[in-house]
Amino acid sequence: MINLWTWSTPNGRKVSILLEELGLPYRAHAVDITRGEQQAPEFLAVSPNGKIPAIRDPESGMALMESGAILIYLAEKAGRLLPTEPTARYRTLEWLMWQMGGLGPMLGQAHHFLHFHPGKAPYAEERYHQEARRLYGVLERRLADRDYLAGDYSIADIGCWPWVSRFEWQRIDLADYPGVRRWYLAIAARPAVQRGYHCPTRVNDIPLP
Repeated sequence: MINLWTWSTPNGRKVSILLEELGLPYRAHAVDITRGEQQAPEFLAVSPNGKIPAIRDPESGMALMESGAILIYLAEKAGRLLPTEPTARYRTLEWLMWQMGGLGPMLGQAHHFLHFHPGKAPYAEERYHQEARRLYGVLERRLADRDYLAGDYSIADIGCWPWVSRFEWQRIDLADYPGVRRWYLAIAARPAVQRGYHCPTRVNDIPLP
């Protein structure tokens, strides 16, 4: 049984959603980042960077931090949701890396300034709101004529979807992005996504536009 250390954040939800989609047995350990539990020595032994999520796979002995690396590892372990054909594989990894390098970090900054500390830094609020809109525009163009980001449903979609699920925090109206809205709702309806979203504990219903 895979051990997953996680919290109710987009990065944490990526991994629990994938585990549910793959049907891999796992045990979730809540790491309350609001109380600093990510700095506990026992967690740092698994995640030296002190960030959730992290996993340990007793079957292989592998311990991993960083959500993107974990998604790739689990998909390869199960042989699903990451194509093996080279072109399809790299297209999937391309969009996963886009999420890791752009969508996640920039939307995280939008959360900080627009949701948690509004009114304190107008320049930062404007900067990250505009960047959020730009990134949603990238998603919209990609999804305008396809169901998923990289061919079939994959870890690229699973990596991006939990960040889009906080569209309200980003002051984004999904009605402005009909392709993204359609994609978002289709994934939100998946039973595995609904189960994984509520790991390690239920905080709120999945936001729906």
